[in-house]
Amino acid sequence: MRVLFAAPTRLWDDWAPALQAACPEIKLCRKGAPESFDALIYAPGYPEDGTPLDFSAFVNARLVQSLWAGVERIVTNSSLTQPLCRMVDPGLAQGMVEYCTGWTMRAHLGMDLYPQDGIWRQGQTPPLATERRVTVLGMGELGSAVAGTLSDLGFAVTGWSQSGRPVAGIEVLAQNRLGEALSRADILICLLPDTPATRDLLDASRLALLPKGATLINAGRGTLIDETALLAALEQDRPGHAVLDVFKTEPLPPDHPFWSHPRITVTPHIAAETRPATAARIAAENLRRAMRGETLLHLVDPARGY
Repeated sequence: MRVLFAAPTRLWDDWAPALQAACPEIKLCRKGAPESFDALIYAPGYPEDGTPLDFSAFVNARLVQSLWAGVERIVTNSSLTQPLCRMVDPGLAQGMVEYCTGWTMRAHLGMDLYPQDGIWRQGQTPPLATERRVTVLGMGELGSAVAGTLSDLGFAVTGWSQSGRPVAGIEVLAQNRLGEALSRADILICLLPDTPATRDLLDASRLALLPKGATLINAGRGTLIDETALLAALEQDRPGHAVLDVFKTEPLPPDHPFWSHPRITVTPHIAAETRPATAARIAAENLRRAMRGETLLHLVDPARGY
């Protein structure tokens, strides 16, 4: 099976050995005639001259395997007709759980209430986790993992997704109950994908539904939040603080008001990273399934965008 590594050159040294070790029966290439390839391993940024990739030239390709979990920059390519699979990497899920749990605990325990200035601030004891309500928007692989971990720690966790698909041990509200999900959120964690239905989902009217002093953690997509509305909402203490890892423009411009806002913490899109050592095994399984004509893992629905 001939596979084109259709990804930026900087990724080759890390990914090629991992992919070849996970699936030694493939011939992994960096170039060649499009019709000679049976599958593509793809990441946005290829070709590196900035032109969109013409997927229609790959007439024999049975699979386009994304290296990343987000596929919003791929499904919008009108030349794509091949099956597209997103990456669901156990290492990425663990990283997202650790990021969201860490910032949730920081907000829950009030770790920023204790400056080292010689003042004894006894009397600011936080409630127990059982008294703190957490809402997770987006209950896919990542959201379910985060919600399950926080529930195990004792937090009162509510999930929300457009489908309302059940998740063991978590109450999941469906699309028409978004307002209820927001009103429960002492801590709101956003892990939704970027789709037409989720862009600017958290606008002024929805941010106003948050409890006063809530913490917002966005590690999903920057497009989920109306940035102007968020700046105004922070002045109303709904939310009281925002931890933002993703943005509409990345890298976040140095003069962006988020950098200097006292109620915003910026992290540089580091919540979760796809790790070649674990992700290559997922790609290898899909390559084998494509070779055998079997059902592919994590197949993207173009109509939904994920």
